[in-house]
Amino acid sequence: MKTTTWLGALTAALLSSHAFAQNSVTLYGMIDAGLMYTNNVSKSGNSGALVQATSGNINGSRFGIRGRESLGDGVTALFVLENGFNVQNGKLSQDNRLFGREAWVGLASDRYGFAAVGRQYDSVVDYVAPLSAEAGSFGKTSFAHPFDNDNLADSLRFSNAVKYASPNFAGLQFGGLYAFSNDTDFNENRAWSAGARYTQGPLSVGAGYLQIDRAGSTSTGAVDVSESSGNGVGGFTLSAAVQRVAAGAIRYASDGASLAFVYTHSEFEGSTAFGSAGGDVRFDNYELNGQYPLANHLSLGLAYVYTDGHVSQSRTYGSDPKWQQADAQLVYSFSKRTDVYLEGIYQHVSGHRYVAFIDTAGGASSTATQVVATVGLRTRF
Repeated sequence: MKTTTWLGALTAALLSSHAFAQNSVTLYGMIDAGLMYTNNVSKSGNSGALVQATSGNINGSRFGIRGRESLGDGVTALFVLENGFNVQNGKLSQDNRLFGREAWVGLASDRYGFAAVGRQYDSVVDYVAPLSAEAGSFGKTSFAHPFDNDNLADSLRFSNAVKYASPNFAGLQFGGLYAFSNDTDFNENRAWSAGARYTQGPLSVGAGYLQIDRAGSTSTGAVDVSESSGNGVGGFTLSAAVQRVAAGAIRYASDGASLAFVYTHSEFEGSTAFGSAGGDVRFDNYELNGQYPLANHLSLGLAYVYTDGHVSQSRTYGSDPKWQQADAQLVYSFSKRTDVYLEGIYQHVSGHRYVAFIDTAGGASSTATQVVATVGLRTRF
């Protein structure tokens, strides 16, 4: 009841005549719902095919409020409050947060760039992910690298964050983020990142770096304990004392078609994942992706990812797992707002005791192979 009352008051305030007199305020959102088939899922000691109704298979279902006010001299005040939810059951996402996807306020200047404070995305997501198959206009969550080990599909968002992005200098833009621990130990549960992207004609190049120190070790820091203690999706967590991601991508696009290569290196220092006794877990992800318009309203997307893993100090798992994943997507657009999609994902893993685990599958396979097929509908407002 308190949440309902507060949300009602907030909406009334934002939509009042005074708010409209001073600001441009927009309510927006997206709903992504589908049906998914997975050939093999292991749950509660049993394994077999799984058919499920899904929400946000590609793009997380959401609604948000975006506002801007011109302050003169090329300066604009901005804010975003964005919610995530499950369209199949109506529940909030991001560990039951009211505005778990984004919540920030900032200033933008034609001359000096953009700065904001609040819950935000890191620089790898800002500058590299748009060139990958995890781009919001491509496969996003469903095409994540194993366990989203590099956070390109933004399993993690960062609280207490201060972000800066430069103006566009003839195609070059750069920026960074620092997320505070909000603790007496300044280094506990903090994060920082930096990145840049250069675009000239059909060519785009991006690079980024992210580091998280002792994620989730406090209740007030950059990564909340209740949300996650590290990267990872689908119930699997890659916790670590220190997490590092270095990423780079290059894409060539022309006449609606594109071809891109993405490389990311992820390190989890002092990790307990895969039975590691505080050793290191590393992933090198090599991704090739492309999109091609087949007809006026029909487009094809393809991606292949090879992931070279290394796990130290594990007594139960092999030290050098390898993942191969192939992704395919057909999208038919009824309009600019509404489309239907058909996706297929195949994953195979090699290494002692490892099983396949596609991040959106609903659970790990009981074997080294897993296949997912999804048909879905998206609409935007």
